[in-house]
Amino acid sequence: MKKRILLLTTGGTIASGDSGNGLLPVLSPEDFLQYVREFEEVCELVPYAVCSIDSTNMEVSHWLLLARLIRENYDSYDAFLICHGTDTMAYTAAALSYLIQDSPKPIVLTGAQKSILLEITDARKNLHDSIRCALDGRSRDVMLVFDGKIIAGTRAKKTATFSYNAFSSINFPVLGKVQDDVVIYYIENSAGGPVRFYDRMDRRVFLLKLTPGMSPAIIPQILQLYDCIIVEGFGVGGLPDRLREALLTEMGRYKAHEKILIMATQVTYEGSSMDTYVVGRKAKDKLPFLETYDMTLEAVFAKIMWILGLHIEDRDEMERLFYGKVNYDIFRKE
Repeated sequence: MKKRILLLTTGGTIASGDSGNGLLPVLSPEDFLQYVREFEEVCELVPYAVCSIDSTNMEVSHWLLLARLIRENYDSYDAFLICHGTDTMAYTAAALSYLIQDSPKPIVLTGAQKSILLEITDARKNLHDSIRCALDGRSRDVMLVFDGKIIAGTRAKKTATFSYNAFSSINFPVLGKVQDDVVIYYIENSAGGPVRFYDRMDRRVFLLKLTPGMSPAIIPQILQLYDCIIVEGFGVGGLPDRLREALLTEMGRYKAHEKILIMATQVTYEGSSMDTYVVGRKAKDKLPFLETYDMTLEAVFAKIMWILGLHIEDRDEMERLFYGKVNYDIFRKE
């Protein structure tokens, strides 16, 4: 029996053409079918247009819509394939990893650095590799397939702006690869269900990228508007003294579960370790910082939005969820 794959298109470079003023998504989901005819005998690809936008315009509402569409069609399909723009695809892959957990059916995201309309492009290979992953009986959960790499949805990051090898798996091995049209897994996902769906995310999460000499005057304003501040710190994760004092003053105005502080790092690889230096240890001792350790920034951003969306008032339970492993998102916790 043929497997059924729901092909969800969102626009992006893979579906783009030259508008005369830059690239713009122009292809319909049905247009993609002409590029995948070699799979007609083994699967039925059912196209569905979610949206047709540059992924720069992707928002939380699109993540929730994708999760809802997969939930509504979950019993009718064997796999789900999402064509997406590359610029924010890592965020979407992370978000879907938290909105749809322990899925025994694969949810595959892919895109391209060049349009599928071009003669020389990575789009057709990425699309074909993604279909092969979606058809493979070992595939589970949310993954991103690009340039032959199979990356867990919480570990992907775009690390090149133009090259075909645009995505890397950060602080975790690739799950596998597609080589010579064969799917090879190094790590077999153990997600076996039952699948769990979620339908809320708290958008009030602010990413504060530290710069030398940053004024602490911004801290009260951020905490008034946002439920969480992710501090993208220097090195292994430290906080300048003036910012630490400002946060101490402002956090005293809120209950423990109302405002969340998270320390991340501006360094791509190897993760955070706040206990290494005094500037990090003081911040961790005096303030209720959660620490990202080896998680990607995209995963942390989506994970805390999911946790806050649960409306939990128990701080300990929030910490348990934050440090709990979802789709390989965290390996090291010191």
